[in-house]
This record gives sequence, structure tokens and C-alpha cells, in this order.
Amino acid sequence: MPSMENAHALIVGIANYQQIPALPESVLADAGLVRDVLADPKLCAYPPANVEMLLDHHATQETMRAAFQRLVARTDADSTVFIYFTGHGGQVSDGPQRGEYLLPVDVVYTSEEQLAATAISGDEFTKVLQSLPARKLLVIFDACHSGGIGQAGASQAVDAKSGLSENYYDKLKSGRGRVILASSRSSEYSFVMADAENSLFTGHLVAGLKGGAIGVSGVIRILDLFSYVQPKVVADQPQQHPILKAEIEENFPVARYPVALPPTPIPAESPSDPFQADVFIVHHMLPAHTGQKSADQVWVKKVLAKGLKAQGLTVLTPDYIPGMMGASQIDAWQAGIERSRYTLVILSPGFLESSFADFQATMAAHLSLEESSNRVLLALKEPCHPALKFRFRYMLDMTDEDEFEENMERLAFEFKQEPGKL
Repeated sequence: MPSMENAHALIVGIANYQQIPALPESVLADAGLVRDVLADPKLCAYPPANVEMLLDHHATQETMRAAFQRLVARTDADSTVFIYFTGHGGQVSDGPQRGEYLLPVDVVYTSEEQLAATAISGDEFTKVLQSLPARKLLVIFDACHSGGIGQAGASQAVDAKSGLSENYYDKLKSGRGRVILASSRSSEYSFVMADAENSLFTGHLVAGLKGGAIGVSGVIRILDLFSYVQPKVVADQPQQHPILKAEIEENFPVARYPVALPPTPIPAESPSDPFQADVFIVHHMLPAHTGQKSADQVWVKKVLAKGLKAQGLTVLTPDYIPGMMGASQIDAWQAGIERSRYTLVILSPGFLESSFADFQATMAAHLSLEESSNRVLLALKEPCHPALKFRFRYMLDMTDEDEFEENMERLAFEFKQEPGKL
């Protein structure tokens, strides 16, 4: 059974600020729920002594700084570190105090200078993360709450806005093994649905940690967790899009898969929808008239498609679309894309040189935008540097042959789900 003995967590939840508007009590419930699921030996299995939580008046600037240093002191290169912050974040747009801030419970907000002196600046928090020796670090923010930091009194004339910017998240992720997961884009709010005890994001985060996310080899990995949480949140609230920023070489485990649950089952049947196929696979192909096949073609036919079909999936590839014999290639590709629930784009050096494969991928992406549904998935077969339109999306890394079977499980699981909203 996978061990999480060297896993450590720091959870900060602040609702009742001393000098700025309070947040809903759900903030405290969120922090407590995350702490409970991490420390549960039947769930994530972090050692309880390694899970520290600061709530409300315990989360001052001084105590947060001390907690950061304790985390640095007790972790090593092999540790898994999980930091969760729910509360107010703020930004100063101009001037000498320009930047982002995490706001402790005792933050003073009467001037930009006071804000900078009593909050946790982005530079300070970045240095904390850089000082952590752990090569597996996940930082989660549920900090863009509707209502914002506002103005608590007439004396507070600070030119600041609530939330944290995506540039801030980019800075924090610098360094090996750093992943930043935020509850929403910087231009959006993080919602608490009517009558809900927890925020929408944290509710789905915890559901994923409890076994909703796919658990391959007895663990829940960071990208599998995000793949579960993001579409769930968007489906419930289309105006909220969780984001992930990462500098990782490994899709590392963040929790043990619940011991009371069997491995995440792949649905026996595909969803009841009008699609004739589960997936259309876009990849580098050589023209049929050459009588030759690219390395990607051989791999897709003999390895990937064969494995997916063994999982009960219906697979289409550009070289043959039923009923389209004699049609133009563009019409055939269009039919394959439209008839399939998903399009899987196989990225490789060969793909980068293929204008035909790029055209197919662009068609599929355009259809997704028209429908506002996430029907395009990416898989990296070989190391390469694809265009930005591909790099900005999460892609499944299939370059490691030792993880091939696990990745096939992930693909089969995804292809039997209804597409999420963009």
C-alpha cells in the first residue's frame, strides 16, 4: 500500500478578519474539511501530526510566518507538501507596494504601506516556497471570493483590489515540482452555492480526494485531481474556471487513494448521447498514396487504438471513417470529429511537421469553442515543443513507457465521461 508518511500539510482559513470585511463561515468549514480528509487514515493518510491548521485569530502574520518556517524545517527532498489557503487575497496595482498579498487575520488596511507591512507579500511567499526542499509541492488557493476586500471604513483609501493575479501564480510555480491550483481565474469569483456548507471549488476538491478522482496504482496524482475538479466546477458554475500552473517533471501523488474503495472503475458503458464513437485520434500520418506509414501511425493502430478498443471504446482514425469512402479528406475528417465524443491529439515531432494533422486539431478545437464543451484532449507521445494553442492546455504525458498502462486507464476513464464545459 502506498505510504504518505512523508506528506505534510499547512491549511489556513480566515473568515473573521479584524479590520476588513468578513467572509462567509463556509471558509472555515472548507479549511476544516480539507484538514479532515488529508489526516484521515482511510482517505489521504497524511500523518495527523504533519497536518497543521490555522483558523481565524490563529492566522496572524506572525503565526503564518512561523508555520511556514516549521514546514521548511520538517520537510526534505522526498516530502510531499500540500498548502491550502482560503481567505482574502489582494493586489496593489501601482507604486512602491505594487504586487499581490495574502491577507492574515490582523492585516491593517489603512494605507498601502500598512498593507505591505502587515500582509504576506507575493515575494515573501515565493521565497518560502523556494526554501522548501520538497520536490513535490501543491499550493491551493480558494481566495477570489465574491464581495472582495472592499472598504471597511472611510479612512481606508487603498488603491487595491481583491483576488490574486495569474502572474502571481506563475511566479509561485517557479522551481522543480511546484504546482499551483487556484479556484478561479483572476477575473472571476469563487462561488458558494445556495445552502451549501462549502465553496463550490473546495467541495469538488475534497470529493476528488475522497475517491472521485481516478486513483491509479493506489494514489491520486496531481493532474488526475485537477482533471476531476476543473470540469466539475465549470459544469456547476460556468462563470468559474479553476486554473493550474505547474513546473513538474512527474505527475506526482498528492494523496493515497481511499483504502475502502476499489480502484476507480472505468464506466462499463459510454454516456447515452448521439455520438457514434468515443474518440477520433489525430496524429501524424503519411499520405495514403505513398504506401508507407509513419511511426505515429503504426503506434496509434497497433498500440493505442488496440488498447482503447480492448477497454470497450469505439475509435475512429483519419485514414478510415465509415460511410465516407470516396469523400474528400476534409469532409471525412469533419465527419470523424463531429461523430466522436472526443478528439485526441497525439503530439510528437512528426505531428509538428504535419499540416494535415494540425488542420484536423484546429477543426476539433473550433467545434469545441462553438459548443463551449471540452471535447479535445491532448497526449504527448514524444518530447516536442508544440504551438502555444496546444501548450496552454493540460496534456497527458505518455512519454514514459513504464506508465503506459496507467495512462491507458486514464484515457479510457476520460473517454467514457460526458465532455465538460469550457
